[in-house]
Amino acid sequence: MQSIEEIFDALDGELEGHGPIAMKDMVEKEGKNVVGTYCVFTPYEVIRAAAAVPVTLCSTSNDTIDEAEKDLPRNLCPLIKSSYGFAITDKCPYFHFADIIVGETTCDGKKKMYEYLDEVTPVHVMQLPQSSEREADFEFWKNEVVLLKERLEEKFETKITEERLEAEIKIKNEERNTLKEFYELAKLNPSPIYGTEIFKVLNRSNYTFDKEIANERTKAITEEVLAKYNQGEKRISAEAPRILVTGCPMGAATLKVIEAIENNGGSVVCLENCTGLKPNEDTVDQDKNPIDAIAEKYLNTPCSCMSPNDNRVELINRLVEEYQVDGVVDMILQACHTYNVETKRIKDELKESNTPYINIETDYSESDKGQLATRLTAFLEML
Repeated sequence: MQSIEEIFDALDGELEGHGPIAMKDMVEKEGKNVVGTYCVFTPYEVIRAAAAVPVTLCSTSNDTIDEAEKDLPRNLCPLIKSSYGFAITDKCPYFHFADIIVGETTCDGKKKMYEYLDEVTPVHVMQLPQSSEREADFEFWKNEVVLLKERLEEKFETKITEERLEAEIKIKNEERNTLKEFYELAKLNPSPIYGTEIFKVLNRSNYTFDKEIANERTKAITEEVLAKYNQGEKRISAEAPRILVTGCPMGAATLKVIEAIENNGGSVVCLENCTGLKPNEDTVDQDKNPIDAIAEKYLNTPCSCMSPNDNRVELINRLVEEYQVDGVVDMILQACHTYNVETKRIKDELKESNTPYINIETDYSESDKGQLATRLTAFLEML
């Protein structure tokens, strides 16, 4: 029988339907069209209903930033520079296969970067409202979903019907529920899984393009981990402070934050970030008109680009209680102004529940790993 650690180690090997080779086969052998994306505001159901494959493009490595800085300002968010750098150097295998890219106006830096990106590969930019509270905001965003539908229909010479949308909503909801069942294992105390393992499973599911295969794999992991845990396999101390990580999107380069917490005695039980549980907490309502339901679900994404961003505050407060959180770490990427400004509100809100809080600012380099370890160790010791 595998140990829990061996279950997750197996995800580092070659996985069925996963990664660049799987995408290459889909394009060259099956003739699939590919749509590159960068953000959880992008409605995957619409893309898949166009018989295309949505894929998150490379944007979380320091490797291409030097090239990006030849065109972009140095004092720009590393996620934006990394995204652009991968595009112009053709070092992202997924970008290489993308027929079109769907962007979104979550920040000024990204929307200006998309202008340059359009010179490399066609870009369709979805315009976000500044708020999600008014009926006018919903109607504005719904129209953007319709415009995306029409652009994909024209690009791929297809028809996105209600029946196709309904089918893809069902498939995507199944993926969300399957992933949620997995990461909610961390509600157990002590948690049976590390934050790095939560990230790994979410990432592997994201880049497994046959969702039936992805879901079966995730369900098997959930069942195996829970069985081993119930048999007494406890890897994390019950005394370890339980940490929720929130803030900017996390990728391979920022796993250093989770590792700094867990290598120094903490237990990361919840990744609230949009590369964590944020896209999966709510599903698309299958009883409504599909375009309306898709627009509603994605517009309610609790992102700092919205003002006010009450949804994020409500989500964090709920997660703190559900996951029995001892402390919150807010990870901010350098030059991400909306998340950086919002740190004050998150800190003030958490004071009401007496939940300790720390915000850290970082980039994609390795140069601050020592400083991160020092600050986060001190935070954990305070808990």
